[in-house]
Amino acid sequence: MRHERELAQKEAQSVRDKQAVFAVLGVLVVVVGFVWLANVLTNRTDTAATPEPSNTVQTDPSADATSSPTPTATPSVLAGCTPVPANQTAVKTLTAQPDLEGAKGKTFVATITTNCGAITVELDGAKAPAAVSSFILLAKQGYWAPSPCHRLTGAAQGIFVLQCGDPTGTGSGPGPGYHFGVENIPANDVYPAGSLAMARKSGDPNSNGDQFFVVYKDTTLPKSGDGNGYSVFGKVTGGMDIVDRIAAAGINPTDQTSPLAPISILTVDVQPKA
Repeated sequence: MRHERELAQKEAQSVRDKQAVFAVLGVLVVVVGFVWLANVLTNRTDTAATPEPSNTVQTDPSADATSSPTPTATPSVLAGCTPVPANQTAVKTLTAQPDLEGAKGKTFVATITTNCGAITVELDGAKAPAAVSSFILLAKQGYWAPSPCHRLTGAAQGIFVLQCGDPTGTGSGPGPGYHFGVENIPANDVYPAGSLAMARKSGDPNSNGDQFFVVYKDTTLPKSGDGNGYSVFGKVTGGMDIVDRIAAAGINPTDQTSPLAPISILTVDVQPKA
């Protein structure tokens, strides 16, 4: 009997040892399985959080904080043109006032010499004596020598004009020291190609001064906030191809205002029409 009890005790101990071994193995399997699962989940999370290569490439320059907000372009001097001179450092002081009576009822021919050649215009003193008398005075005083054409518009703006006349080249110069009102406004708001008209402040019909524009393609200009249009005081009779070439070269993307092909007034000569 004693021998049988010892044998039974040994068998029970063996069973307990095997159970302990299986328990340890089970724990190891669980630990290994947990580590493997954790690694799988971690790798999956990292992959999902990593942007695709196409998302990490900056395709828009404006999205890069180190780049310029607008493209930078080098002005292109067209064939047949010379480089534009430097802008005036100070606007010339006039020594006279426009001769309104001397312009009334008369026609004049102006030769605007630019770095790209001569543009000739016919000035209508019968329909726009204030604008014509001012133009004559500024030409005689050498006010525009030199003076860049600082603004070009096109299809994006829906108007087709080349604007000139501010000696500072900014469009916001001090002006000649006097102003005058509107005259000879197109009744239908249509400004045919070749029209020469005064530029002014929106909302102020009496702000005409030194700036003017040439229309290079038929343009409808809505009336300003004051209910008035813009004074047409002449038309281009020669050299329109120069304006067309400047317009075709496009607008400078750097400032989105000036012509990419620069043009500047060098001298202006006005004579009575024979």
